[in-house]
Amino acid sequence: MELPLLPTISTFFIVLSALLVAVGWYLIIQKKTVAHQKTMIAAAISAVLFFIIYISRTVFVGNTSFGGPDELKIYYTVFLIFHIILATTGAVFGVITIIAGLKNNLARHRKIGPVTSVIWFFTAITGVAVYLLLYVFYKGGETTSVFKAILGV
Repeated sequence: MELPLLPTISTFFIVLSALLVAVGWYLIIQKKTVAHQKTMIAAAISAVLFFIIYISRTVFVGNTSFGGPDELKIYYTVFLIFHIILATTGAVFGVITIIAGLKNNLARHRKIGPVTSVIWFFTAITGVAVYLLLYVFYKGGETTSVFKAILGV
């Protein structure tokens, strides 16, 4: 089985970011604030690297449509839209959480940090599921514009 390079690399970075968030969460529970901060910045950099690769591929190559059975396409599409909403929400929460931490607004950071982490874990899990459905379990469909890949138009 030959896996596509850019989607595989971008998926690696999103998984890495989630793992780093988990480590960062553990570190702050251990009261290791500096290590927590460095780990969470590394998690953010990993997420940004994912985003750069994803956007670059979308712009220069296009997106891969679902290549599995037609009877599963609607479920895949709903799942993909859920993942996109989750990822967008997680990214916005992530930026707000990081800014609050860096500005030493610890009350806000402590309040939304755990919520952000949970959203990010689900984003990573659903992102891996999308990757598996597009490239591992089924052979990807045509590579085309993002709107056609998602909505079929």
